[in-house]
Amino acid sequence: MSEIRRCTRCIMDDSSDPTITFDENGICNYCTQSLIERSKVYFPGTTELGAGNDRLDELINKVKENGKGKKYDCIMGLSGGLDSSYLTYLGYKWGLRVLLVHIDDGYDTDISKSNIDKLVKATGFDYEVIAPDAEQFNALTLAYMKAGVPNITVPQDNVLFAFLYKKMKQYKINYFLSGGNYALESILQQGNTHSASDLVNIKAIHKAYGTKPIDKLLFTSTYKKRFDSMFLKIKSPRPLNLIDYNRQRAFNELKEFCGFEYYGRKHLENILTAFAQLYWLPKKFGADKRTSHLSSMVISGQMTRDEALKEYSEPIYDEKMMNDYIAFIKKSIGISDSEFDEIMKAPTHQHTEFKNDETTVMYKLLKKIWDARK
Repeated sequence: MSEIRRCTRCIMDDSSDPTITFDENGICNYCTQSLIERSKVYFPGTTELGAGNDRLDELINKVKENGKGKKYDCIMGLSGGLDSSYLTYLGYKWGLRVLLVHIDDGYDTDISKSNIDKLVKATGFDYEVIAPDAEQFNALTLAYMKAGVPNITVPQDNVLFAFLYKKMKQYKINYFLSGGNYALESILQQGNTHSASDLVNIKAIHKAYGTKPIDKLLFTSTYKKRFDSMFLKIKSPRPLNLIDYNRQRAFNELKEFCGFEYYGRKHLENILTAFAQLYWLPKKFGADKRTSHLSSMVISGQMTRDEALKEYSEPIYDEKMMNDYIAFIKKSIGISDSEFDEIMKAPTHQHTEFKNDETTVMYKLLKKIWDARK
C-alpha cells in the first residue's frame, strides 16, 4: 500500500479520493480552488464597498420586498444542526417572516429535537414538519445500504427538498435561504458521493434492492428542481457567506439566545447522518469527511493546520454512542446483527454503477439547454 499523501496547506489527503491532485509544493487542488472561489462568494461582513454588510442589507431588503402581500418572506430548512439553526436565529434578528421546514425521518437525536423546539419557540416562526412514511423510508435506506453505495442519506435529502419546493409553490415563496456556507464547507470531497436530486438513481437502487414500494414518499428530481427554479423564480442565496461566520461564536450566540446545546461535530444532529459520516464512509470506503470539514475551517482562518491535525487525530466517534446509534438503525430498518455484519463486509459500489441522470437521453439534451443558458 502506498503512503498516504496529505496537503501541506490544509489536511486533505489521497487515502480515498481519486480526484485529489497536488502541485509541486504539495498543495492540493481542493484548497487551491477554494481560495480562488473565496473572492467570488465569501464577503465576511467587511465594510468595503459592495462587500458583506452592503450585500447583506441589499439581500434582506430584496427578500422583504418580494414578500410583500404574501404570508412569508422566505423559507428555510431547519435540521437542528449549527448552520440551519444559526441562519434561523439571524432571520429572526433581521425581522424576516420565515417558514421553517424540517424532515422528521425518525433519526433526530434528542438534543437536536430539544434545540429545534427551543429555536421555534424563541423565534415564533411558523414551523412545518414532514414525516415520511417510516416503513417505506427505512426500507429504501436499507436498499441503499445493501447496494453498498457511499451516499446512503440521499433519500433523506431528496425528500426534504421535495417538501421545501412543495411549500414554496403553495405559499408563492421565491426565496429559499440556504445554510450552505464557505466558512465551514468550502471544501467538500468529490469522490464517494452523489447528487441527492438524482431520482433516476434512487429508482434504480430501489429496483435492485428495495423490498417495499416507495409510492408514499415525496421525491423531487434534477429536472423538476431546475424547472421549478425557473418557473417559480426560486432564488437560493447563502446569507452566511455575507457575514463573518465563526463556528464557536455561532454556538455561543445560539446558547445565549435560546439555550441551544452543543451536539458535537458537524452533522451529528441526526443519527442516520452521523452513522453515514462517521462509520459507513470510513469503514466501507476509507473516507473520513472530517478532512473536508476541518480543511474548510483552515482555509477560512478559523483554525490553523496544526489545530486541524490535532482535532483530526482524536477518535472519529465515541464507541458507546456509535454502538447505540447502530442498534437504533438496525431496529429501524429491521435487520439482525448478522445481516448488518454482512452488509458491512459486502463489496462497495459507486452510484454510477446504477442507472442515473447522466445515462438518460433527456438529461443529455437538457444539459445542452442549461449550459447554453449560462
